Parts: sequence; structure tokens; C-alpha cells
Amino acid sequence: MILPNLIHKVETHRLEIPKKLQHTKIIEKIVEKFFFLCAFVSVSSVIMITFFIFIKGSPAIFKIGILDFIFGTQWNPEGEIFGLMPMILGSLCATAGAILIGVPIGVLTAVFIAELAPEWLVRLVKPAVELLAGIPSVIYGFFGLIVIVPLIAKKLGGPGNSLLAVCIILGIMILPTIISISETSIRTVPKEYKEGALALGASHIKTIFTVIIPAAKSGITAGIVLGIGRAIGETMAVILISGNAAIIPKSVLKPIRTLTANIALEMGYAYGLAQEALFATGVILFIFIMILNIILNVITHRAGE
Repeated sequence: MILPNLIHKVETHRLEIPKKLQHTKIIEKIVEKFFFLCAFVSVSSVIMITFFIFIKGSPAIFKIGILDFIFGTQWNPEGEIFGLMPMILGSLCATAGAILIGVPIGVLTAVFIAELAPEWLVRLVKPAVELLAGIPSVIYGFFGLIVIVPLIAKKLGGPGNSLLAVCIILGIMILPTIISISETSIRTVPKEYKEGALALGASHIKTIFTVIIPAAKSGITAGIVLGIGRAIGETMAVILISGNAAIIPKSVLKPIRTLTANIALEMGYAYGLAQEALFATGVILFIFIMILNIILNVITHRAGE
């Protein structure tokens, strides 16, 4: 009696296995289709945005003239004079200044959190960095307008709304990205690297700079790239503290206008060729960011090797 029951259970279980496998395959196919749909939406969004920007902006570039539009030094929509060089240089200078300020502070802070700080201090510093990442950009702009701009005007002269103010604020804004990614990269370096260097007689600080940071340079570079992307794309904070003068900056104490600020300031009331020129500004900004991303990705790839 026991043997027939056992045989019956085995047969029943054997028949249930294909049903379970079929059910699992159906679920996997549904999940795969959903993932494909998400990827399709992401890629389609990029394609549609790119197509829209180029369709709206390209005619103005050819009407104005490519060289006149990119290398022109005057921006006067009322006189239909559209030269982007002051905004291009403003964006480049602001980004370069943010890198000079934010990258050393960010990387060294990441080293301090990952390698030097006691645990109780890490529990204080990390939430502060995460909080810094969650502050809206307009708050950074208010801080710069109330604190940084008057301080520059008082100590260094000039109006205060300047390239220097923009560099300082953008340098602060990119800190959370650089610190978080750099710290994670430093913590992923195998402990054997550090132990080997210490065993050979190197000090802790020398080990950090000659072994740990070079081993984590790929992740650190990736953090810097993301920070640069944040600096280039920032608009609201820059509008509040830059002075928004469409002139070529000849000093860090002079006002500037960036490409993103140029679009945001004038799109609300522009029409005709002026509106098309703003879309064309978006085209130049898009191409500029793509070229910069390609260069930085090559650098990141080489750092990874």
C-alpha cells in the first residue's frame, strides 16, 4: 500500500515540474519585455529630445551663419545680433573654476572619510554630505547672493556678481557627487594593497597617495566627470549670482553669462529669430556637452586601465 502511494506522489510531482517551469518562463518573458520597454523609453526620450532641439535650432544657425553665431562677441536680440562666444567662454570658465575648487576638496574629503576619520566622525560627516546633495540649487543661489557676492564686493571690489562667485558656488555644488563616488571607490580598493604597502614600511599617508588613490582613480575620475556635468548644466544658482552680462569675462571679478542662463533668461519673451537663436544655443550646448563627455569618457577609460 505504501509503495503505490509513493509512486503516485512521485508521478504527480514529476507532472507538476513542467507546469512550474512553464509558469517561470512566462514570468521571465514578462519581466524581460518590461525591461525592454524601460530601455526603449529611455533611448526614445534621448532621440526625441535631440531631434526636437536640432529641428528647432539648426535653421537659426544657418540664417545667422555658423561662424558668426559661435565666434560672435555680441548678443543683441533687438538688433538681431547673435554671438555666443561670451556665453561659451562664461560656461567654460565657470566649469573650470568649479573643478579647481571642488575636485581637490571633494577627493581629499573622500579620503578623510574612507581612511582617516574615526567612526563617530564618519557618522556625522556622511549625513552632512548627503544633506548637501539634497539642497535645491535655488538655495545655493540665495546663499551665494546673500553671503558670497557681498563678501567678494567688500574684500576684492567690483559688483560681487562675478565669475568668482559662480566658481565658488558651483565648486560647492559638485562636492557631494565627487565625495560620495570617490569614497565608495576608495573603500572598494582591496585591503591587501594597503597592508602590503604598510608592510614594506610606507607610512599611512604615503600609502593613501601612492597606492590607494591610484588604485581607485577610475571611480574618482567617474565622480569628477559627473560633477563636471552638474556644473555645466546648472542654471538657477548661476542666474542669481553671475550678473548675467553677455560679455567676454576678462577677470574673475567681472560678471558673466553661461549658455544655460542665456536660454533661461530670454526664452520666456523671445520670438521670431531670437527664439530660434535660443534653440540654436541649445544645439551648441548639446554638442559642447557631447564632445566634453566623449573626452572625459576616454580619460575615465584610460584611468580604468
